[in-house]
Amino acid sequence: MRRLLRWGALTIGVLLIAAVALPFLIDANSFRPQLESQMTRALARDVKLGDLKLSLFSGGVTAGDLAIADDPAYSRAPFVQAKSVSIGVEMLPLILSRKVNVTAVKIDQPQIALLQSPAGEWNFSTLGGKTAPKPAAPPAEPSQKLDLSVKLVKITNGRFSLGHTARHTKPLVLENVDAELRDFSATSAFPFSFSAAVLGGGEIHLDGQAGPLNDADLSRTPSRARLKITGFDLAGSGWTQASPGIGGLVSLEGTVDSNGTVAKVNGKLKADKLKLSDHGAPATKPVELDLALAHDLHSRAGRIEQSTLRIGAAKAGFAGTYAPQGELTVVHMTVAAPDMPVTDLAAMLPAMGVALPAGATLQGGTAKLKLETNGPTNRLVTTGTVGLANATLSNFDLGRKLAILETLAGVKSGANTEIQTLGGDFRMAPEGITAQNLQLLVTGIGELAGAGTISPANALDFHMTAKLHTGGVLSAVAEQSVPFTVAGTSADPVFRPDVRSIVTEKAKGAGMKAAQGLLNRFLGGKK
Repeated sequence: MRRLLRWGALTIGVLLIAAVALPFLIDANSFRPQLESQMTRALARDVKLGDLKLSLFSGGVTAGDLAIADDPAYSRAPFVQAKSVSIGVEMLPLILSRKVNVTAVKIDQPQIALLQSPAGEWNFSTLGGKTAPKPAAPPAEPSQKLDLSVKLVKITNGRFSLGHTARHTKPLVLENVDAELRDFSATSAFPFSFSAAVLGGGEIHLDGQAGPLNDADLSRTPSRARLKITGFDLAGSGWTQASPGIGGLVSLEGTVDSNGTVAKVNGKLKADKLKLSDHGAPATKPVELDLALAHDLHSRAGRIEQSTLRIGAAKAGFAGTYAPQGELTVVHMTVAAPDMPVTDLAAMLPAMGVALPAGATLQGGTAKLKLETNGPTNRLVTTGTVGLANATLSNFDLGRKLAILETLAGVKSGANTEIQTLGGDFRMAPEGITAQNLQLLVTGIGELAGAGTISPANALDFHMTAKLHTGGVLSAVAEQSVPFTVAGTSADPVFRPDVRSIVTEKAKGAGMKAAQGLLNRFLGGKK
């Protein structure tokens, strides 16, 4: 027993001595040409490694630096740069036959520049491609032949930038990137995970499978994953810098299924504080969408299938398409709803740059709408019809605004304006809002009709007529149509009825002299 213990202690001692002495006996840098050569051949990109050090206890080789060249068609700067790389190797073949079998590559704090061309191709598309130029490599000695078999690729605390070669906008930057490829194989599917923080606001998480690798174009490798995006700041991240009127915080949870040509995204999308106009303000309620999206990876165009759009309890059908056009994206979207609660719909008015009179709110009732949005994202034009029924414009007294008519026609005044029905055709564009064929029935006042515009600064220019439910002095002419204009601003509209012309043209009898005198008193004329 003592002899067995003695031999065991001696064996452990020899192994410890070997472990301490091995890094001095084996110069790890002697394997650098083979590592660089094989990695260059595998990636079809020039690869440079810094000073190598062997660590028996960690079972690998560490490199002080790593640089992987970019596709020269995109950039002369490195595609990948890292200050520290750990390469896992099988130690027994290394010790016995000086043979290097790579089992893992761990890259710490890499900076990776991802660039996309106008044609939709990425600079990583040719990584490992058969058609890419293969740099010449020195012949390896038989005893030092490298068997490259990577079972794990791991990136920690990385920084990715996603830019475009033909655009002047700043790239989207991902920080604190952690990624893993496990049980990697070029010819079969392998699991992967990815997480990152978006510079400017937001987080992205992916977890799924990819592969087999597409030899001709790595970006067309099929994949399937669970996707979770939280708090993605459209403006802060620079995603909408070409369309500064659009902003908000977007979250998405769902799946991504790509066959290498088309990526299908299905899930729940939510936009908080959504803003759709240069002169708009964030929406007061979140917008939710049951998203079913098919995105062409080559053309970067896509289609949103018929989905349900929600704003609180309000629901609408939503569908559309988009396609790139230079630095912008051209969209065609449709929204249709037969019955939406007005209170919830009103939450979107600020996002579109629509302001109500100061202190006023839309309450109760239902809305129906049918809208189309077309054009580049920095000059969106929305057209369609909107209707309201049984709604209340609280804290706005239309009767008092029509003060002259209130006296002449017996128009009722009240703290609120009761809208029985409202309908019209609308066009919303960067140059302002145009309303045509307006028809408005207001309790206690009558029927209002006309058209007008609202400027981007919310200046009003409307020409209207009022068919009054008369009960005052004008009752002698029954339900008289009175023209008036609406000026001022959305926050403080100014109503100017043109009743002088009505009395002048329509009053034919002596019974209207009293009305003429009263009118002169209101308008500052002779008594």
